[in-house]
Amino acid sequence: MASEDELMMQDATDDGESFDDDFYSGGDAHDDSDDDDVMDYDFIDNDSDDSDTVIAHHRSQSNYSILNEADIHKCQEESITKISTVLSIPRVAAGILLRHYNWSVSKVNDEWFADEGKVRRIVGLLENPMPLPDGEELTCGICFDVYPRKEISAVACGHPFCLTCWQGYISTAITDGPGCLMLRCPDPSCSAAIGLDMINKLANDDDKKKYNRYFIRSFVEDNRKTKWCPAPGCDYAVDFIVGSGSYDVTCGCSYSFCWNCTEETHRPVDCGTVSKWILKNSAESENMNWILANSKPCPKCKRPIEKNQGCMHITCTPPCKFEFCWLCLGPWTDHGERTGGFYACNRYESAKQEGVFDESEKRREMAKNSLERYTHYYERWATNQSSRQKALSDLQQMQTVHLEKLSDKQCQPESQLKFIIEAWLQIVECRRVLKWTYAYGYYLPEHEHAKRQFFEYLQGEAESGLERLHQCAEKELQGYLDAQGPSKEFNEFRTKLAGLTSVTRNYFENLVRALENGLSDVDAHGAYSRAASSKSLGGGSIKGKGGRGKGTTSRSSSSRNIDDSGHWSCEYCTYANVRPATACQMCQQRR
Repeated sequence: MASEDELMMQDATDDGESFDDDFYSGGDAHDDSDDDDVMDYDFIDNDSDDSDTVIAHHRSQSNYSILNEADIHKCQEESITKISTVLSIPRVAAGILLRHYNWSVSKVNDEWFADEGKVRRIVGLLENPMPLPDGEELTCGICFDVYPRKEISAVACGHPFCLTCWQGYISTAITDGPGCLMLRCPDPSCSAAIGLDMINKLANDDDKKKYNRYFIRSFVEDNRKTKWCPAPGCDYAVDFIVGSGSYDVTCGCSYSFCWNCTEETHRPVDCGTVSKWILKNSAESENMNWILANSKPCPKCKRPIEKNQGCMHITCTPPCKFEFCWLCLGPWTDHGERTGGFYACNRYESAKQEGVFDESEKRREMAKNSLERYTHYYERWATNQSSRQKALSDLQQMQTVHLEKLSDKQCQPESQLKFIIEAWLQIVECRRVLKWTYAYGYYLPEHEHAKRQFFEYLQGEAESGLERLHQCAEKELQGYLDAQGPSKEFNEFRTKLAGLTSVTRNYFENLVRALENGLSDVDAHGAYSRAASSKSLGGGSIKGKGGRGKGTTSRSSSSRNIDDSGHWSCEYCTYANVRPATACQMCQQRR
């Protein structure tokens, strides 16, 4: 007789389309225009020190490409060739133009054909180059010494300078930084541009390497379509198609980041919220809130003092040493048995009743509440980040060690065990999403109670699904790793883990979609919309594709629901057409 887990997963397999239904919206998810973005969402997000083998699992995206140094150089050469060919100018001049216009081929063409003369004046390209003055010997314009003609050089303007002065001038400019790419003639009255040909001709080898490095980097740093990967030590650049949808980018080093703000990938939270959250985590304002909420100023020297235990008798630290009452802040010499003893202060109680401390207490209470709220969200944000790092470590261990071990013990090829890697990749991605939902929740307005209730419901369901998947991939898998030989239950475990992976992915896709839509299932009047109401407030069942009913999500309702057509559905795990006699493991764990 099949086990409950097997029957549950078989139901899910027979009704595979139910995984793709829009669980929370109540409509056909495949009809939404935003679904392309959801389906393209990359569930790979790794830090710069992750295993390179993770890269092979992420789906390629058409809106960006990863460039190494050779690719950047190739793109530069192609751009220079285009400009040189179209404008019929030397390649050196084409390179100068592109650097000035931030490597935008279209911008160069537009400006050039609009007013060629103006562009030449701005950039420093002379239309009629000037030769060196006549004579066998010429005077250097910097050191004013006389040199043979062969030891004198000049750019298109014809101003003569000796080779030694040229080398010193170029070396100083290169040492000063990337500004050397816009170098002009040393003559103060001249603005003729110095091109790459002069650098290669006159600079020493070290300066040439530095200049070429600046030249390569300028293509990325000056180009609005390209950015360097922000991972430490990474030399890859990302060429992005602006306006093409999601900003999530996975570099060749396996680090994932947002191309728009260069912070780590943070979907579904927008860049503005991420910026505010990171600033808040590092701001001194939270330190001040803590001081205000947990300390009081010494009445004499005004230094903040924290009281964590003991009586109300406080002695300030040297050199102040003022003794006072913690409650009323009055001198301790005025206190004693007549004021309530060491652990009370009736002066404070009477003054509080008269409203003497209302303002200060109100400020302290507000600071304490604000601090507690921030701490709540920050701790969970940081905990999920730590869990994600641990999951990344476990994923790498699984790829490099455990997969081969499991293959030997279960007598199955590693290609048949990829479902385990997919489960861990899903865990890593879900931890990242869950982490940023806490930043989202912190900035969700407190007065929008319906939205907050809906958000916490979605977050809770996603988190519960993730915990079930994480437990299965970590603890239950360990039993098969420790087994002495092949296990008959391994195929059941495969079905269960694959099903949990799909279910968890469905939860988080719904969560991401809801947050990116601004929790639009809650209307302007603070009530749930049709779909949200049916799901969260215990209304009727929601019809999915093909008329399959989805269960209600009221916490007080039964964990199994039946719709108008007689189909049973599971409240928590999104399975439809579950047989009434089959207990759903998800629901068993929630009961």
